[in-house]
Amino acid sequence: MRELEASFPYEETPDQEKTISDIKSDMESASPMDRLVCGDVGYGKTEVAIRAAFKAVESGKQVAILVPTTILAQQHLNTFRDRLSRFPVKIDMLSRFRLPKEAKAVKEGIKAGTIDIVIGTHMLLQKDIEFKDLGLLVVDEEHRFGVTHKEKIRKLRTQVDTLTLTATPIPRTLQLSLLGARDMSVINTPP
Repeated sequence: MRELEASFPYEETPDQEKTISDIKSDMESASPMDRLVCGDVGYGKTEVAIRAAFKAVESGKQVAILVPTTILAQQHLNTFRDRLSRFPVKIDMLSRFRLPKEAKAVKEGIKAGTIDIVIGTHMLLQKDIEFKDLGLLVVDEEHRFGVTHKEKIRKLRTQVDTLTLTATPIPRTLQLSLLGARDMSVINTPP
């Protein structure tokens, strides 16, 4: 983990450092993490997610990064692959841009556990997606998913560590955090 942290080309903001520390503690506790990370676009939420994903993979768990659009899936794929290129981490993507043959191979890799981190759209919530050992679910911009998808996310949330990233939290999500049903970190400081 230290090697990954040292390879970050920027200096972490105090908010990022606190958020990363809180997430590490959450992931090491006996009960599943349910943390909301709020921060404006460009404030370093993705780096926080990369470190959480790496920690999960180091512990032998798989990670699912759920995003609302195929463009965001591709952006995250590029960013995660770039940041984790020095490490033996297999990262792939599942979206409508994948050919049927490619999608089938990704699904098989998820089930077999040969894919450590999978980034995808709502396709990750389909019935035929079976993880060998899912340990972390990262949901980016949850408010952009429909009711059916949110229900599936809610079911997963009780079983695995969950990290929700948003620049614009919806009132219900904020209320859960303010009531203490969900932990919240705020990244107020730009890099």
